[in-house]
Amino acid sequence: MPLPPAVRVSTHGHVRTIRLDRPARMNSLDLGAKTQLLAALQAAADASDVRAVVLTGSGRAFCVGQDLEEAQTAEGPDAMADAVREHYSPLVRTLLTMPKPAIAAVNGVAAGAGMALALACDFRIAAVSATFTTAFAGIGLSCDTGISWTLPRVAGRATALDLLLRPRLIDATEALDLGLLHQVTADEDLDAEVRHSAAALAAGPTRAFAAIKAAVTSASASTLDAALEYEAAQIAHTGASEDYRRGLNAFLARQKPSFTGH
Repeated sequence: MPLPPAVRVSTHGHVRTIRLDRPARMNSLDLGAKTQLLAALQAAADASDVRAVVLTGSGRAFCVGQDLEEAQTAEGPDAMADAVREHYSPLVRTLLTMPKPAIAAVNGVAAGAGMALALACDFRIAAVSATFTTAFAGIGLSCDTGISWTLPRVAGRATALDLLLRPRLIDATEALDLGLLHQVTADEDLDAEVRHSAAALAAGPTRAFAAIKAAVTSASASTLDAALEYEAAQIAHTGASEDYRRGLNAFLARQKPSFTGH
């Protein structure tokens, strides 16, 4: 039988919003949700008319990670590892490598893989009522969904280890202080703030954004010389773009540039 819808997708202008929609289960990730979310993210990454992506949740949670009721039926540790390789790793890889900016609109609880998905986005805007926890060690597990890669880069190794080894619930204000968030808003203002930020990003030089994301990711595992060479190659790529010509001409004319994403 077909799986029930667990993800809702909408597009306004050049902004694609992907909403986890299992509010009764706090947007936990069962097989259907993981499969549908990956498909939605990959489609957004590949869509030439989409220039910014928003990831959010319905109800009082952003995402609380793996659906633990489903996890009870897992057939041992090998099956768990397969689930990470087949579902969670592709999710975070798609967010980190998509050639356009992604915003996490954290509307509520973000736990475990849910927190990791938010960290894989390029920008994180949270409602003041949002809370965060790594959760993994609290049930005797190590971590997944790329959080061992993203969290130290966002908050530093010491803070990452503290949050991973001693999982606790932190509020949005503390998350902002730790550098996990870019912005905290009143609950009622979250949608408007995210729309504004996403629209501004979608109006930007999409090819340059993609190259910058790729350069930052590449540099994290590169030597200095390799990073410098990668930057040179990306400059050649973006320097041939229509947006570069538009940006340069607008700068010389002291006007605001109008980018097309090409």
